[in-house]
Amino acid sequence: MKSRIAETIGLRLEPVVLLWTDRLPPEAQQFAPRKWGCVMSLVAAAIRGKTVAFDRTTFGCIGGGVGLGFGNQYKNFPGGEEGFHRFLADGNEQDPQGKAIAEAMAAGGARPEFCEHFLHGERYRKNQELVRQFVDLLPMVDIPTEYVVFTPLAKLAEGEEPKSVTFFVTADQLSACVVLANYDRAALDSALIPHVAACQVVGLLAYAEAASPQPRCLVGLTDLSARSYLNASLGSDLFTFTMPWRRYREMEANVAGSFLEGDTWRTVQGIGRR
Repeated sequence: MKSRIAETIGLRLEPVVLLWTDRLPPEAQQFAPRKWGCVMSLVAAAIRGKTVAFDRTTFGCIGGGVGLGFGNQYKNFPGGEEGFHRFLADGNEQDPQGKAIAEAMAAGGARPEFCEHFLHGERYRKNQELVRQFVDLLPMVDIPTEYVVFTPLAKLAEGEEPKSVTFFVTADQLSACVVLANYDRAALDSALIPHVAACQVVGLLAYAEAASPQPRCLVGLTDLSARSYLNASLGSDLFTFTMPWRRYREMEANVAGSFLEGDTWRTVQGIGRR
């Protein structure tokens, strides 16, 4: 399946769809069971034509398990949910149990970067209470299928209905997508920039939007941790723009006659008036 939006905005990377399924595609790439990995680094393989899959033992990291919809995996974080609250804030060093966990992880060969952040915090939220409130706001879900699969839109089979479509976009392309998301609505917030992990934008929050009467689009890859893994391979100029499937189909139908066929957009692209 081709995307008129992608063609019109000059998307250079494949649009990616997310599907729930109980069937593992035979060609799908996966992380090794219970081994660490960044979900978005594997999703990035899908923009290069690959199919990738995740299940409840191959989601790569705790936040990724939450983001893909495999329940509240924060309960399985070292030190439990409290350990995660401290990790995202100012760290576990001041907690005796947390410090002991960090020492055991380091002795067991855990990644030094993770041990450092576990002790001293990622400091993405000012304090632990704010992290607790952030977790409470997440629309946690345990999806009813075994696998979450990402594959290029071009590979979508007849009759398959994905949960969402994600574009990897430049600043100009993001601007066009945000305008298109608001083109047929009076609302001011038809595209959101939530502060969650990059995988939680393309997964968990997109699921919640898909279930709403007026699904909104989501801007992602503002996650500094994900960017630290992806910038070397993708470049530092990309964000994600995720559309629930129903909303994507509406936006596809709105390209004709919209600003995307006008002078201003052509000028932004460098092919309009001089």
